[in-house]
Amino acid sequence: MEGRKPFEIDGVSIAPGNRETVDIPVSVLSDHTPVTMSVHVIHGRRAGPTLFVSAAVHGDEIIGVEIVRRLLRTKPLDRLRGTLMVIPVVNSFGFLNRSRYLPDRRDLNRSFPGLAKGSLAGRLAHIFMNEIVTRSDFGIDLHSAAVNRINLPQIRVSPSQPSTMELAKAFGAPLLLNSKIRDGSLRSAAKWSGIDVIVYEAGEALRFDEFSVRTGVAGILRVMHAMEMISSKGVPKLRLNSIRSTSSYWVRAPAGGLLRSYRTTGEEVEESGVLGAISDPFGEVDSDVTAEDPGLLIGRTNLPVVNEGDAVFHVARIKKTIDAESTIDALANHLDEDPLFDEDEII
Repeated sequence: MEGRKPFEIDGVSIAPGNRETVDIPVSVLSDHTPVTMSVHVIHGRRAGPTLFVSAAVHGDEIIGVEIVRRLLRTKPLDRLRGTLMVIPVVNSFGFLNRSRYLPDRRDLNRSFPGLAKGSLAGRLAHIFMNEIVTRSDFGIDLHSAAVNRINLPQIRVSPSQPSTMELAKAFGAPLLLNSKIRDGSLRSAAKWSGIDVIVYEAGEALRFDEFSVRTGVAGILRVMHAMEMISSKGVPKLRLNSIRSTSSYWVRAPAGGLLRSYRTTGEEVEESGVLGAISDPFGEVDSDVTAEDPGLLIGRTNLPVVNEGDAVFHVARIKKTIDAESTIDALANHLDEDPLFDEDEII
C-alpha cells in the first residue's frame, strides 16, 4: 500500500509485501564461530499490528521450532496486514547443545530484560527485548515441558488488559491457565514495556508430537485472525472453548523408588484419586500417589525412577461442571478433520 514504510531491523530494510530472514549478531564462540539470532520478517502491504512469535527460548524445547516452520508455510500469511516477526530459535546456544540453558548455565527465561554489558544470557535477553519485543504490539512465546516431563497443550496468561484474554481464548488450546508472572521472565519484562505475551506450553523437551504441533499452528493463526492480521480463509475454526483454570498444583512423590503411572495428561482426576504407585526395587513396599484436589491432569514426569519429593503429576483445578476429557477429545478430532496440513508435513 502506498505510504506504508519499510520495516527496519538491524540495518535491514524490508519493503511492504516482502519477507526476509535477518541474522542479528549475538556473540562469537571461543573458536571464532559467529552466533546470530535469525528473525523471519513478513511485512504486509497493508498497515496492521506487529506480532512476534518466538520459540526455543529454552534450547531443548524444540516443539516450537516445528510449529513456526509449519506456520511460515501457511497460505493465510500471503495476504498479511501488519508485520509478523518469527524467531524459531532464540537460544541457539542451548539448541545446538540440546540444553535448556546457555553456556554460562543461566536460564534465558530468568534473565530478562537483560543488560547490554551483562552475562551472555543477559546480553541475549537485551538484544531480544530491543530488537523484537519493544517493536511489537503482542507476542506468542512457544514452550514445552522441561526434559523428562510432558505437558498437555495449554495457554498460560496473566493479562494486563481485557484484549489479551480474548486473544488467549482465540488461540483455542485445550486448557487456558491463569499463571503468575515470574521475575526475569520474558512475559515479565514485556509487560513492564507495555506488551502482553501469552505462553503456549505443549509436549516435552527434545520431542515432537502431532497434537501439540497442530494445536500450536492453528492457535497462532486464530490469534492473527482475531488481531485482523489475516482473513478467515485457511484459518481453522474454533469449535470449542478452552477449559478455564485459575490455579494448579504439583503432586510430589511420597517416597523414592519406581513410579508406575496410572493416569496421563488430559484425564480428569478426583480428590484423593490414585494417580500412580511407587515401589521399592524389591516390590516389598508400595506407596500410592494421590491427587489433593479434583482437576485435570496437565503434566507429568516421564521418568519411572523418582526421589521422595519429586514433582510427578501436575493438576489444574477446574469446575466440577466441566467435562474436560470430552472437550479435549473433541478438540483432537477437529484437528484430525481439519485440512490445514498436507501429508508430507505429518511427523
